[in-house]
Amino acid sequence: MDQLINDFSPGLFAMQALILVILLVLLFKFAWKPIMAALTEREEGIQNALDQAENARKEMQNLHADNERLLKEARAERDTMMKEAREIKDKIIADAKQEAEEQTSTMVENAKATIKQEQQAAIAELKKKVGDLSIEIAQKVVRKELASQDDQLRLVEGMLEEVILN
Repeated sequence: MDQLINDFSPGLFAMQALILVILLVLLFKFAWKPIMAALTEREEGIQNALDQAENARKEMQNLHADNERLLKEARAERDTMMKEAREIKDKIIADAKQEAEEQTSTMVENAKATIKQEQQAAIAELKKKVGDLSIEIAQKVVRKELASQDDQLRLVEGMLEEVILN
């Protein structure tokens, strides 16, 4: 340190100070503005990128919310369509059951009417056969002119055994 103090020259010091001041003035005049402009521009670029990232994040949130809303609407519409389809299915089944019951009822009524007609025809046929048989028996009884009641009864019973009912 002593050597620095011994080697100190005020002229050299003044020259160096003058060069430093000139250098600072030149730097301030020519370099300081472009450096500051570049820093400001970089700061603005970073801020714009941050703003764009924030906007993109907000847009993604909005899209996510829209997607959720659309998904809920689609689910609600699907549920409505399924409910309508079930109602239509149930109505078709009920209509088919009712139609089947009506057809069955009609068929049963037709069958009953047919059975009743056939029964009446069979009764009429049976009455006719009984009438014919009665007339035939009466003719034979009259022809034979049996004297006793027992002979007439035996004759009628014998004739009834001979007759085959269909």
